[in-house]
Amino acid sequence: MAEQSLELVIEGMTCASCVARVERMATRLPGVHSASVSLPTERATISFDPAQVDSEQIIEAISKGGFKATVRRDQERSMPDSARELGSLWRDLWLAVALTIPLVAVAMGPMLLPGLDSAMQQVLAERSWLWVEWLLVTPVLLWAGRRFFARGAPALLRLHPEMNSLVMLGTSAAWLYSTTVLLWPELFPEQARGVYFEAVGVIITLVLVGRYFELKSRGQASQAIRRLLELQVPSARVIRQGREEEVEVKRLEPGDQVVVRPGERLPVDGRIIEGSSYIDESMVTGEPVPVARGVGDEVVGGTVNRSGSFTFAASRVGADTVLGQIVRMVEGAQASKPPIQSLVDRVAGWVVWAAIALAIGAALSWSLLGFGIDHALVVAAAVLLIACPCAMGLATPMAIMVGTGRGAEQGILFRRGAAFQASAGVNVVVMDKTGTLTVGRPVLTDIEPADGFMADDVLVQAAAVEGRSEHPLAEAIVAAAHARNLGVAEVADFAAVPGYGVQGKVDGEEIVVGARRFLNQLQIMVPRGLHERAAELAKQGRTPLFVAIGGRVAALLAVADPIKEGSKPAINALHSMGLRTVMLTGDDRETADAVARQIGITEVKADVLPADKEAVIGEMQSKGLRVAFVGDGINDAPALARADVGVAVGTGTDVAIEAGDVVIMAGDPRSMARGLSLARRTFRTIRQNLFWAFVYNITLMPVAAGVLYPLWGVLLSPMMAAAAMSLSSLLVVSNSLRLRRVELVR
Repeated sequence: MAEQSLELVIEGMTCASCVARVERMATRLPGVHSASVSLPTERATISFDPAQVDSEQIIEAISKGGFKATVRRDQERSMPDSARELGSLWRDLWLAVALTIPLVAVAMGPMLLPGLDSAMQQVLAERSWLWVEWLLVTPVLLWAGRRFFARGAPALLRLHPEMNSLVMLGTSAAWLYSTTVLLWPELFPEQARGVYFEAVGVIITLVLVGRYFELKSRGQASQAIRRLLELQVPSARVIRQGREEEVEVKRLEPGDQVVVRPGERLPVDGRIIEGSSYIDESMVTGEPVPVARGVGDEVVGGTVNRSGSFTFAASRVGADTVLGQIVRMVEGAQASKPPIQSLVDRVAGWVVWAAIALAIGAALSWSLLGFGIDHALVVAAAVLLIACPCAMGLATPMAIMVGTGRGAEQGILFRRGAAFQASAGVNVVVMDKTGTLTVGRPVLTDIEPADGFMADDVLVQAAAVEGRSEHPLAEAIVAAAHARNLGVAEVADFAAVPGYGVQGKVDGEEIVVGARRFLNQLQIMVPRGLHERAAELAKQGRTPLFVAIGGRVAALLAVADPIKEGSKPAINALHSMGLRTVMLTGDDRETADAVARQIGITEVKADVLPADKEAVIGEMQSKGLRVAFVGDGINDAPALARADVGVAVGTGTDVAIEAGDVVIMAGDPRSMARGLSLARRTFRTIRQNLFWAFVYNITLMPVAAGVLYPLWGVLLSPMMAAAAMSLSSLLVVSNSLRLRRVELVR
């Protein structure tokens, strides 16, 4: 049975160790091939063999780990619906702040304000004020901080501790110690009778503050997806039985005739059957200028009708629309992981255990060295609080989340997270000429008949044969024949030879249309005059083709494919990034060099057959080069798959290009440069985040354990540890959000 993919929404994850645990619990099941879990999106993508395991068993296994796993519905989106959790956090945070402020004032006020101690003693005895502290802190710990117990305790009992477990252990240990001192002070020596109620309150409050802003920041990171979803309209006007009626979009079916008026957003994809308009397609292509669309043209759901009214026949509805495919593609990239993240997840899975072991070891060591139990408690609590691997868990997925969202806004779709890491190592960009650097809609510019032949007669027969071909050059010849109102002849025995040309029989006579190498292969001689003229046209950037009728050369045709406006700026941008650029084309050397000169490319590989493009990429890779290949995603599929990074150039409605790691919706060459630049910036951000996350844990865990105390008397308080833990996550999130403002190629 074929492998299936299951998408789950996972609730209850708080740090990288949770991610590692969910993946481990899923992959332990027989028949589960892989599991990829994303902390910011709260999603898991699991590949499994349905003959060995089913979705219910997978969900049950994850649920036993203390998480809530549910199958993601088709309409449900990747960014977690965190409004409820955010609201709950906000209420708990206000309670914690409201009680912690007077708690800190009571506990620390006498040390900060001279005379306050004696004034307080006149109101209540010192021991009574300690009970006031207890009354203030207990609701903070047990109610505002209940999430740490609800999630941390079960995880600890299952021997899979995580962030909540560490906070729970640190704060509850301090609270229990302080409460015991308050109830039975005689059990402790005089110097160990201090209480830490204010530390517990401040720690809970700081962790809640960090968690709240982290959740808010995650929401900002997913704004791009949210904006795409907001483009979906709830209803549409449909013509049924000759009448116009309004129906819900989810009830639309392919073939329905949909009416759109000026200023309205299109509900689904389709093809215009009546009327015309200018349509704002910026949400698909990233291009701000409205595009003229008329009868026969494709239109995309979510785009905006700027002027006239028109009617279109629905072709793709629901999740099959371009908008639906874009959202799925961006979600898939956000849920996938670059190779570097797998190592991070494995390390993070052990950080919590290392923290617990270090906390116990440090506490015992200080006790054996003769320090009091209060000193040991402070050290243990600080280690537990500072060691949370939250920053590790957010470092990669947050950057990918923001990077993919920013790309989607620009019409650049990243299909998988690995593209970010692969792009960072690319040092050469190979581009197919036709459709990538040129418009891809060639026009016939010249027709020069040989002696004894008439231009129109040759064009009729050439167009008849080329009419059976799908090559862009063939379309130019057929269009020229239609423009001259020439008739269409019948063709027999048609054959196309990729990279060479086409041949067939018209009125019983053999017709050949193709490149010089095709005629050479067929042993058809080209007159010297036409050969020299072909070389001249090639130097002007035109593609020369020969037409042979009955074994004799009948005419020289020249076809030109206009260079895209953005090609030269794109090449300049790639060069400014330190990248080599290579143009790949099936054209002859003279034509290829002429085009390359106009756009600034110095390396050209000409006369390359479609089947040989993959081999060219492989040859470069064998020399140690890391190659990005840019092509149309259909004819170039093998080369796109072979390249380290495949960039597929779409058409604005062609999203489902399977071979590319990156899809450029608008076909603008500048988007190619923008995409590579954004991918590199994103991976640079990932490395910065991971560097900070690892340095933070490696450096501060020993400091919290007290290694600096014998030398300089420096001891990290649990409150400072909690603040550092919260700030580390916020730093990673804030650094990732900078990608939303990064300058891209204009």
